[in-house]
Amino acid sequence: MKSRQEIKALAKEAVREQRGVAIALILVYLLTAFASGILDALADFMFGRVAYWVVYCAGMLVLYVMVVNLLGEYIKIWKREAANPAALFTGLKVNFLRKLGGVLWAYLWTILWSLLLIIPGIIKSLSYYFTANILADCPNVKATDAIKISMRITEGHKMDVFIFILSWIGWGLLSILTFGILYIVYVGPYWATADAGFYIELRDKALQEGKITQEDLGFDGNEQYAI
Repeated sequence: MKSRQEIKALAKEAVREQRGVAIALILVYLLTAFASGILDALADFMFGRVAYWVVYCAGMLVLYVMVVNLLGEYIKIWKREAANPAALFTGLKVNFLRKLGGVLWAYLWTILWSLLLIIPGIIKSLSYYFTANILADCPNVKATDAIKISMRITEGHKMDVFIFILSWIGWGLLSILTFGILYIVYVGPYWATADAGFYIELRDKALQEGKITQEDLGFDGNEQYAI
């Protein structure tokens, strides 16, 4: 398995090959989120608080699914495959309820564990970290199974996931200081591609160690991951 430093170095190379697309993906998602916020405000101003909450909830559900589509495109960038910002929208027509259900299922369990104590909630969130990646990468995996596969992939690697997340704090602070500009043009694409690479590395390691199987990922043997 590649080290965190190797994954980040390879992510930089992958982003360099599709820099414009990598930036556009982040930009499109952020603009969509911004537009959703404007619609929320308009609904509140024109129709009242009830309308606001209806529009807000609908927008959030769409954005949750868009995150899955976004991760799928960065997985393509990591694999040196052509990514497409339009896929953030066209992908909404593909398995919308499955993607949404998988993300909400992971959020629900994270909240339930967090109600016990903060630490168990953090530990479980690390276990569920790759749920959205799996939903994007494995279209035949059921919504409720994605979280289970994530738990197997992160088994014995939760501290690695935690350290990986912490390693971006400095970049996050620099992004804030530049009012988000650095995040859009550099940190966001770099981070998302490295995250995709980290997922692929741990997924393949789990396959090699027998923690998960090709069938778990929704493949019947005719089409398999190369590991």
